[in-house]
Amino acid sequence: MTRLFGISVIPAISLAVVCYFGYYAIWGERGMLALSSTEARLGVEHEQLAQAQDRRARLEHRISLMRSGHPDADLIEELARGQFLMAPPGTLAIRRPANQP
Repeated sequence: MTRLFGISVIPAISLAVVCYFGYYAIWGERGMLALSSTEARLGVEHEQLAQAQDRRARLEHRISLMRSGHPDADLIEELARGQFLMAPPGTLAIRRPANQP
């Protein structure tokens, strides 16, 4: 009886260890099933990163148009129109000649 018990202890412990690590390899926090949800979240984050980089590139281009020695007249007019749309009704805009401050 003792010999049978001694022979079956090592396989039983080995089976328990394999089952433990097997369970966490599939259903654990970093297992195979969690991999698909992590990849989905990563895809969403990559899309948001691409959108943020695109917005940044557009803003950097607009800033470069304003920083040059001769700012882009169309951009200045666009910004001015945006400011006037926020003005209260009845506000008049009078254009000054370029040589006046």
